Amino acid sequence: MSIVAGVLPLALLLVGLAVAAFVWAARSGQFDDTDTPAARMLGHDAEPARKPDSGREPGDRGLHG
Repeated sequence: MSIVAGVLPLALLLVGLAVAAFVWAARSGQFDDTDTPAARMLGHDAEPARKPDSGREPGDRGLHG
């Protein structure tokens, strides 16, 4: 019976932390829109993605070339 006296407060503390984390997430907007991010990748981009600019000239082959 003494183990219940030790485990019960620990279990209540863990449940309280879980409830507090859920309330924080709900208030900060974590659950507002769960469908749009998954469907966003299916949409068509307005313009194609560009390659990042390397900062070099077109004829420059670098140090090893």
